[in-house]
Amino acid sequence: MTESQHVTVGELQAADDDHGTDVTLPVVQLLTGRGFVTGKSGSGKSNTASVIGEELLEAGYPLLIVDTDGEYYGLKEEYELLHAGADEECDIQIGAEHAEKIATLALEENVPVILDVSGYLDENEADELIRETARHLFTKEKKLKKPFLLVVEEVHEYIPEGGGLGETGQMLIKIGKRGRKHGLGIVGISQRPADVKKDFITQANWLVWHRLTWENDTKVVGRIVDREYGEMVSDLGDGEAFLQTDWTEADVRRIQFRRKRTFDAGATPGLDDFERPELKSVSETLVGDLQDITEQQEKQRNRVAELESKLERKDERIAELKSELESARDVSAAARKMANAFRHGDVEPEDTQQTELPTGDAAEQQRERMETLESDLGDARDRIAELEAENERLRSENERLAKQADRPEVDALEDRVDELETALARKEIKLEQYREFADRQRQSNEAPSPGTSADLSSAGSAGSSTTASADPATNEERANQAAQRSDDGGSTTDDDMALLRSDPVSRRIAFARRESLCNEDYAWDVLTLLASNGPLGSREIEPRVDAQMESVRSLLTELRTDSLVTRDGDGRYDFDRSRLRRIRREES
Repeated sequence: MTESQHVTVGELQAADDDHGTDVTLPVVQLLTGRGFVTGKSGSGKSNTASVIGEELLEAGYPLLIVDTDGEYYGLKEEYELLHAGADEECDIQIGAEHAEKIATLALEENVPVILDVSGYLDENEADELIRETARHLFTKEKKLKKPFLLVVEEVHEYIPEGGGLGETGQMLIKIGKRGRKHGLGIVGISQRPADVKKDFITQANWLVWHRLTWENDTKVVGRIVDREYGEMVSDLGDGEAFLQTDWTEADVRRIQFRRKRTFDAGATPGLDDFERPELKSVSETLVGDLQDITEQQEKQRNRVAELESKLERKDERIAELKSELESARDVSAAARKMANAFRHGDVEPEDTQQTELPTGDAAEQQRERMETLESDLGDARDRIAELEAENERLRSENERLAKQADRPEVDALEDRVDELETALARKEIKLEQYREFADRQRQSNEAPSPGTSADLSSAGSAGSSTTASADPATNEERANQAAQRSDDGGSTTDDDMALLRSDPVSRRIAFARRESLCNEDYAWDVLTLLASNGPLGSREIEPRVDAQMESVRSLLTELRTDSLVTRDGDGRYDFDRSRLRRIRREES
């Protein structure tokens, strides 16, 4: 896959000569970026998601679709996908125990997957399946670094704006924030943007707004896009949408998405005859692997049930023996008391009148009975000890089997890895600061003579010689711009670079850079160029830093997400210096 590869999804809707022009989307941004598609029921949002899915599948890239309404299986009309869920129409019925295998098939064996959760009667079961599958995708992508797209329908159910965020929602937010640097992209689909957590929407680098009519939803469009679009979004036709992307100069485009080529399983049923098309099937070997997991899980469940039943029978038998033991103890105590009375002659006359004591053969039989009871008592105690030991063994085995699928130690290790990655990032930032300090010390010992133009690297950017110009006119223009900013109460290039290199600001820059596709040297080339020549458009920046356009734009997008840079109406970027100073002041 190259960064220049694009897929066609529709046509431009405009009043000028561009009307009817094909609209394309870059594959790398679709697979690794963060997207949001919204629109009321029937406006075309699911069709748009299917069109994107068709184009990616046509180009040979797999994806995983979390289908909440069973409307994506029509893709199997042309493409071989694994349709997994709870219904009999699925290729395989699965549960959370299959999540790791599903992630392996999708990432390592390039098998597209429709995770159909529409048939689960227990919402918790469906929720666990989604969460575990997403977790395994994220974990595996840390090592594979393979571009892959996770599509989630009805995303407001998992990351709601008003309600609490469950474990599944936290996992999806984690993918949205950190998945991109591992190659894992995510697109959320919802018919109610007002109900979706705004952090997810505002962090998206491509958004599709289909027709919305509810006032709360149109207000979201007005806040995130522009009030003008919030007023027009209710007038969009079927399949029409406002497309907002971070990788184009134009902020928003009005386009008409094409109709999906495959069977529309999500269409509203009508009076016409309905005929389901012939669908392609995946390899029986893949289904067999998943079936083996199902059978193993079923055997494990049966074994647990068998052990629990056996344990219950043992508990009942122990209770019976304990009851017999208590009775035996009572009889033994009575017999022992009577025998002692005979031996010591402690029987009073009144006692003999009230209780007829055995004599002769009867007394001998009573003693034999007592000895038998005491022997039975000892046997009962031994048997109880054996049963209690067996009981404990069965309980331990039961707990071991029940916890086989639970892997808390893995979660703990993943959390530790995250902590170490964060610590490493901070160490790298600190190391960069030490290097910068050493550079400044060295430069102060080799100060240029008066009249000599200082190299841009003195502002603190390694490799920034690509941004310096040998043209005297250009250098003079830069000097005039810096002087003008200083006269206007602004800042010079040196002031800007000192601000950018301050600890709290440089730390935020480092994190934004890691979320982008840009390496560290090019990132500081871009920052130095903006400090000396900003504001600039992305097309003006790219040739001066010798980096690919996608890398530059992804960096600017991440910086803009954290409000470190701003973008004016002409698409030009510059630092938000007041915010940078506030960050330095508040976090120092």
